[in-house]
Amino acid sequence: MMIPCIDLQDGRAVQLVHGRERKLAVDDVFGLLDRFGGYPLIHVIDLDAAMRKGSNAKLVRDLCVAAKKRKMRVRVGGGVRTVAQAAKIAAYGADKVIVGSAAFKNGRVNGAFLRRLAEKIGRRRVMVALDTEGGEILVRGWQEKLRLRPEEVISELEKYASEFLCTYVDAEGTMRGTNLHWFRTLRRTTRRPITAAGGIRSRAEIRALARMKMDAAVGMALYTGKLS
Repeated sequence: MMIPCIDLQDGRAVQLVHGRERKLAVDDVFGLLDRFGGYPLIHVIDLDAAMRKGSNAKLVRDLCVAAKKRKMRVRVGGGVRTVAQAAKIAAYGADKVIVGSAAFKNGRVNGAFLRRLAEKIGRRRVMVALDTEGGEILVRGWQEKLRLRPEEVISELEKYASEFLCTYVDAEGTMRGTNLHWFRTLRRTTRRPITAAGGIRSRAEIRALARMKMDAAVGMALYTGKLS
């Protein structure tokens, strides 16, 4: 399944290269729900909250409500750092809450937080983001690199999460294609569902990921109309 991404920054939907350089922005965020109406599931990520540069909380809530009316499921992430915040997002109607930075503490899996989170909203609704650059996990809006590789921690994270969102940041927003070999390596580490992201530009890649039993989260290629 292909999953469109709505990444929020300054109240607009944006696409960044490597999570840093803004390449495009869309003012009519709700218009994207119409544009992506044929897809049963979308990702909404609050980049400002992830980078600690503000919040799009009201916009996230309104998108969840509007998507629900269209019978679209929404996964929400970006700057989710507390159990109370995750519970509020779940109450908006989010199908799953995506946690990244908060899943780690002092360079290790933050089991205490993840356990409380799973108890509060249910493990089924917890999705852990493993955003990776140079083979190592990035946190805090992709600004800090941990000395951890996804394959080293994914089995421990399975206790708390129902799915994983794995982004190959090295190719994010570049339209150069993603790293299928890296995703094959990840696929061997867990039986949990994985959504792949980062540089996906073609239906051939989406089909290759589907053969690995992975969904594909797509941003730049959809926004630019260049999905080949």
